[in-house]
Amino acid sequence: MGGLLLKGASIHTAEGCQTGDILVAEGVITAIGEGLVADSSTRVVDCRGKHIVYGLVDVHVHLREPGFSHKETIRTGTMASAHGGYTTVCSMPNLNPAPDTAEHLQQQLDIIERDAVIEVLPYASITLGQRGKGELVDFETLATKVAGFSDDGRGVQSEALMAEAMRKAKAAGSRIVAHCEVDDLLHGGYIHDGEYCRVHNHRGICSESEWEQVERDIRLAEATGCQYHVCHISTRESVDLVRRAKARGLKVSCETGPHYLLLCDMDLQEEGRFKMNPPLRSAEDRDALIEGILDGTIEVLATDHAPHAENEKAKGLAGSAFGIVGIETAFPLMYTHFVKSGKMTFEHLLDIMSKNPRKIFGLGGSLAVGERADLAIFDLDREYEIRSEEFLSMGHSTPFEGWKVYGECVMTLCRGEIAYKKGDQTIG
Repeated sequence: MGGLLLKGASIHTAEGCQTGDILVAEGVITAIGEGLVADSSTRVVDCRGKHIVYGLVDVHVHLREPGFSHKETIRTGTMASAHGGYTTVCSMPNLNPAPDTAEHLQQQLDIIERDAVIEVLPYASITLGQRGKGELVDFETLATKVAGFSDDGRGVQSEALMAEAMRKAKAAGSRIVAHCEVDDLLHGGYIHDGEYCRVHNHRGICSESEWEQVERDIRLAEATGCQYHVCHISTRESVDLVRRAKARGLKVSCETGPHYLLLCDMDLQEEGRFKMNPPLRSAEDRDALIEGILDGTIEVLATDHAPHAENEKAKGLAGSAFGIVGIETAFPLMYTHFVKSGKMTFEHLLDIMSKNPRKIFGLGGSLAVGERADLAIFDLDREYEIRSEEFLSMGHSTPFEGWKVYGECVMTLCRGEIAYKKGDQTIG
């Protein structure tokens, strides 16, 4: 099959933005410039008025397979990712079986090989059965096959166990990617322990349940020298802890999601599409997260894309499963509310959604000749309404239903192959 010639786009490289063409052949970027010409076997894509960026990366998604294919499959989850402009995702280990042995991990890798339309890098669990306690996995055997080690959905409760996990991860040349949550502080809560919770007689999750474990883990990371990444931080205390750790030169990084930057607990409605873990926190927490992402403390934007079946999200705040979908809406939400509003440069957005996660997780890649052709093409001038019925994910639970946004993905290439194409995008 011939290559692709992407004509007349605004191309965003490490050197800046230029107008021109990109030639892709055999899965690689072979030329970038103006007036490029290709042979008759090359398909031409008219990209005038569009912007081409290097593929987005999400280091925190739930693809649900094996074990929970009624919620999402690797096929549908990666199609949704491509729809959002992503070419690489790291899939969490909340699976059945959990990827806690080479044999169990291989079940997931086989499905990825068969069904994924973009790059999928799985995590292995930290503990056997992904229980947050008990026995550790064999880090050395699993390390070369995974993005890192995580018990996402559960905090590792024992300090001694987490310290040993960090030592083993460091020895294996890998990283710990931690969901921070102190079980003894949860008390059956399901939304933030704040004003909305008290006014509406719900059961709250306190901020300490997150930041106390972040504080512990940073101390352990300093002692062990382990590379440590904090999942989905939601509190102002967590931001400050990470900021101080980075100032001391520790190998500590963190992520947050668009929903924590754009919503707070007073935006809650009595619907399952507003329930996630960690929960939406206070306006003060949201503002601290915004400050953190603008000043570089929070280096990574991740979605925690967590699809569920419709009936699992139809039981209000108290009864619904934790988790919302977000991989198809992250870029337009961030572009609209941070770049178009003037709070953030477009280059900074690309840093937190592509460059930084690639660097922190050792993924490599950039928009340059000779690199793998992982590209996303966006129409930044296109305004549209977020409608979950148009998602490619099997999950449709989003707090952003009906929001007006700019920045539509019209095509995504992974390894030079078209992983997503909007229906009216012309290919010659």
